[in-house]
Amino acid sequence: MSARSHQSRLARSIKALTLMEISAKNRSADEQFAVALSHHQAGRLAEAERLYRQICAQHPRHVETLHYLGVLAGQTGRMDVATDLIGRALALKPDYAEARYNLANLLAMGNRLDQAIPHYEQVIALKPDFVEAHFSLGNLYALSKRLDQAAARFRHVLLLKPDFAEAHNCLGTVLADQGNPLDAIACFQRALALKPNFAEAHYNHALALEKEDRLDDAAREYERAVALKPDFHDAYYNLGNVRKKQNRLDDAAKQYERALALKPELHAACYNLGNVRKEQERLDDAAIQYRRALALKPDYAEAYDGLGTALLLQGRADEALACFEGALALKPDFTVALSNRGMALRSLNRPAEALASYERALALDPDFVDALVNRGIMLRDLNRPLDALASYEKALAINPRSAVAYFNLADSTEFVQGDRHLAAMQALVHENLSSADSSMLYFALGKAYADLNDHARAFEHWLQGNALKRSRIVYDEARTIAEFERIKAVFTPALIKEKEGHGDPSAVPIFVLGMPRSGSTLVEQILASHPLVHGAGELRAFGEALSALNGPDGNLLPYPEFIPAADDALLRQIGARYVSELRKHSPTAAHVTDKMPTNFYFAGMIHLALPNARIIHTVRDPVDTCISCFSKLFGHGHDYNYDLAELGRYYRRYLALMAHWQRVLPQGRILDVRYEDVVADLEGQARRILAHCGLPWDPQCLSFYQSPRPVMTASASQVRQPIYSSAIGRRHRYERFIAPLLSELNAPS
Repeated sequence: MSARSHQSRLARSIKALTLMEISAKNRSADEQFAVALSHHQAGRLAEAERLYRQICAQHPRHVETLHYLGVLAGQTGRMDVATDLIGRALALKPDYAEARYNLANLLAMGNRLDQAIPHYEQVIALKPDFVEAHFSLGNLYALSKRLDQAAARFRHVLLLKPDFAEAHNCLGTVLADQGNPLDAIACFQRALALKPNFAEAHYNHALALEKEDRLDDAAREYERAVALKPDFHDAYYNLGNVRKKQNRLDDAAKQYERALALKPELHAACYNLGNVRKEQERLDDAAIQYRRALALKPDYAEAYDGLGTALLLQGRADEALACFEGALALKPDFTVALSNRGMALRSLNRPAEALASYERALALDPDFVDALVNRGIMLRDLNRPLDALASYEKALAINPRSAVAYFNLADSTEFVQGDRHLAAMQALVHENLSSADSSMLYFALGKAYADLNDHARAFEHWLQGNALKRSRIVYDEARTIAEFERIKAVFTPALIKEKEGHGDPSAVPIFVLGMPRSGSTLVEQILASHPLVHGAGELRAFGEALSALNGPDGNLLPYPEFIPAADDALLRQIGARYVSELRKHSPTAAHVTDKMPTNFYFAGMIHLALPNARIIHTVRDPVDTCISCFSKLFGHGHDYNYDLAELGRYYRRYLALMAHWQRVLPQGRILDVRYEDVVADLEGQARRILAHCGLPWDPQCLSFYQSPRPVMTASASQVRQPIYSSAIGRRHRYERFIAPLLSELNAPS
């Protein structure tokens, strides 16, 4: 029983007082007392108090009057007065069991448990069959965590009164706290058999059932509790927890919201609602809930961690890292935050620090599966494939149901017939998993069957994985298409001619852009193998440089609409801000690459803000590109990717925008590099790429796969191998499955 429930019961106990026998020794005072008591019991408290005080003035040693005047003071919230009056009664009559019982009640209501307990014990010594005293003492033992004594007291109550439903309920809560859930469940069932409309017993029954993973039964009991007691916020909250475990995320969110409507300060409900919204990929909503939890509980380390993961999924790694550091400042041994901190550091291209963060988490908890998986990813990025596989294998040995471990293992290994992991994944995918876990497993199985040349089954699993992912995201296709058109409308030949040549003069940046899976990682790896080039990977810096601009009114300037009014100083400011961010990755390299694919949105702006930057556009067969995209579950972004028709329409708009850039920018400004040409003639294309970047030839570029630099993209495993041609013509294996994609790719623009 909670402290609040116990106090409520004590208050009811004070109201339900037994009429004492009137002493024959002082008939006049006793007769006056009887009149006062009748007013008291009828709820006429002011009149009762007036009469009690009149008696006390005439008969200051009248024990019953002192007692009941104290009771009345307690009922009206004057606890110190009540305690003093009942104490005076007990000084006159130490064996007055009822007065001592009510004094104990008052002390318990004031959370003075250590003082209340001895009084209850004295009451029981005076009246061994005083059921309510035994019951109240049991509750205080429970609140004081003296569980064995509490259980013994409740059992004694039930010997005296077997049909006492509340005692069965309280004994059940003690047994549950002692780790005896089955005995606890039996107690709650007995309580409910005696009192079917007992909301608290339904709630406690649900808690015990939930601990036994009887989630359907627990949910029904929580629902009964709130049906009987509609303002039962704890029951709504715990029902939300059960629905989340059942992967019924919409209903979980509804229950958390109901709990918060009743109790807005329930910080745990904010936190768990944030977790649900994050799993639903409603990241802005998730961040709002985590911040709400932190406003209510500033030392809430888990909420800092949750906010960090939401920000990291949005690509805001710097802000995410600050959140994880905040969590660890509050809770230095918080292994989850250490693992997530490693993910943020990885996103910020700080691989050594990331690996150290994972290792610290594993030093604290060697069986922490998420940290093992994240360490494996980092080891893969660092070109330590065997160590990466060992980390995934250890994770699966600890938790054979870890979808994320299978997902990353699949990306790092080549499956063969009879592979034990394939059978395990196939069995696991039919279990009750979250949508996110199921999606990862389907992608892993697609990869496995593709390795086995079972292309029909591979594509069947990719379809299912993509459908699950698509169901969790909100993709505004109309807005995306409109953005392409707005960019083309703003960047006219006249605007380019008017504004070019006035940006920051730095020649450091080399942009490698295009669709994902088009060969951009390969091209960057070739460049980064040159001694004058540092490969920085996929950076958000250019888009962030644009999105951080404020107009004279303090409002953000919208891209691309602000471009026609941009003066030379603003263009230089954008370029300089970007170069400053780029230099954080390498302060001294002659050139630094940025291979964020979606920088193709900004090619015209790159030309204006950084006229000496080099731009390389990687191109691959459109169908091969789209199939490769469709076979990958990206970490965040790329919302167009999870439906074949939407993917085809997006690709057409991308292609039209790149054609627009080639028309409006100076000839040769963007170098198109075809993946198929690089495979067919590595040295020829490598020389062409270096020449475009103004770099001398270096034969190390042909040994790109031997570069020790970290590679943190979906193509990390592929660029660790010498050039190969098996990815060319992939379309022919899957053309019979991709009619919606082909239809959109072939549609007129």
